[in-house]
Amino acid sequence: MVISMKISEARQLYGFHIREYNDQKAELSKKKQKLEEKININSEDKKVYENEAAVLELTINALDEKQEEYRDYMNKLSEQWAMTANMVSTQNQSEAAEEYAEDMSKIMEVARRLMKGDIVPATDEKKLMEYSMEMYQTAKNMGAMAQQRERKKYDSLWDDEEKDNTKTPDPIETADNTEAFAPGPEVVAVAEMMGEVKIEG
Repeated sequence: MVISMKISEARQLYGFHIREYNDQKAELSKKKQKLEEKININSEDKKVYENEAAVLELTINALDEKQEEYRDYMNKLSEQWAMTANMVSTQNQSEAAEEYAEDMSKIMEVARRLMKGDIVPATDEKKLMEYSMEMYQTAKNMGAMAQQRERKKYDSLWDDEEKDNTKTPDPIETADNTEAFAPGPEVVAVAEMMGEVKIEG
């Protein structure tokens, strides 16, 4: 039964089987090479060795074919993973740029209010100070000289920010936990793929 998986789970599963198939193919190739050497030396058992070599060749080809299925799926998974991670990363950058523009607008408003001699919360003054000490001092000096009968008192422009503790999504984590675009090929153990082939060492 084929079940849907997260990309990270699918990559782990198929990556394991690709490595397992590689190891088995390398082992079978060594056995085939030894048989080919025996074929060249021993003429009386040549037919037996040729048959065994042919069986090995067919087994290696079957493993290759199945491994290629896994590789194709893994390549598509990698593309999906990269697209998802890039999309989240781009979204994060866009949100960060928006947030920066919003902050700049608020900082300029704080400076404007101070220049008029109005009262702003200490947290807002601190943000202006952190942005530019020079701008802060200029705004404070102009505010002190402003002729105003009644000073307006403002709430913080960043009050809403304090309440919003939404975590920025991590592109890698998001991509890992995204559901794979499609169920992968049927997983077949190497031993099962080799079937009942008996190979003498």
